[in-house]
Amino acid sequence: MALQLLTFGEALVEIMRTGIDEPLHQAALFTGPYPSGAPFIFAMQAARLGATVAAIGTVGADPFGRCLIESLQHDNVDIRGVRVSLDATTGVAFVAYNGDGSRDFVYHIKNAAAGDLDPNMLDPAWFEGLGVLHLMGSTLSIHDKSLQTGLRALDLARANGAKISFDPNLRPQLMKPEKAREVFAPILYAADVLLPTAEELCLLVGVDTVQDAVNFLLRQRPDRLIVMTQGAHGCTIFSALIPTGLQIPGFAVDEVDPTGAGDCFDAGFLVRWIEGATLEDAARFACACGALSVTKQGPATGAMPRAVIEAFMRERGT
Repeated sequence: MALQLLTFGEALVEIMRTGIDEPLHQAALFTGPYPSGAPFIFAMQAARLGATVAAIGTVGADPFGRCLIESLQHDNVDIRGVRVSLDATTGVAFVAYNGDGSRDFVYHIKNAAAGDLDPNMLDPAWFEGLGVLHLMGSTLSIHDKSLQTGLRALDLARANGAKISFDPNLRPQLMKPEKAREVFAPILYAADVLLPTAEELCLLVGVDTVQDAVNFLLRQRPDRLIVMTQGAHGCTIFSALIPTGLQIPGFAVDEVDPTGAGDCFDAGFLVRWIEGATLEDAARFACACGALSVTKQGPATGAMPRAVIEAFMRERGT
């Protein structure tokens, strides 16, 4: 059966501080491991919504790798593209939460199994009949091989008539924004759906305002969608028909852990979009996915099944 969604990238687990304002350079308690990695959070959320989705990446032959694989299998994510390395350990992200809402990270990705990404791991058969290829900037920033894997996936997807979705997901720890603007240019141009923040929009285009960035991107590709994520404030949709934007409000919730909210939003929007929902309905659904995702500790723990999300929206009068 053809895949509706396909993504690839950094397969890792996350280990987090249990309290607030406990810096990573000092002794304190951690909790985890939790399955993580932006592409894999995306895949798990999409699968919980009922989509046929596959994720490609590499884990180590160790307990952390087993943690991630068992979680993917539980959610019915297609893992034919997940390799198990005998030479490297599973990627890990250590996270500390600050009182102002920011987070500090220490990544073990580039030299871990998570960084074992190359174009040869892509099976052309996975792209036959594919609906959407979802690419993420965090993956493309790891090293040149991961970028070349993304470009190869892009070629295979376009050759098979798939749509392209791109979340810039800028990670300054992995790549400076100025460099990202240069290397992401082919993906940015090819994207049918862009899912950036306001800051990412401006940085990637090299302008000062969101509207200037939107105008440039819509001139470049009048047929594309831009869904600008705004956290708790929801999102704004831009297209050739709504060039000044349609604001979709968010849902107020008690935030526990923001990690993965954008990935769950992406999955919610794309699943409803490929199902034929209106842009407004797809965006509202995505906002609900993103909101619920922050209510649980752990990057994929708050990725809810469709029934829970729909009940949540009914309760909020949407």
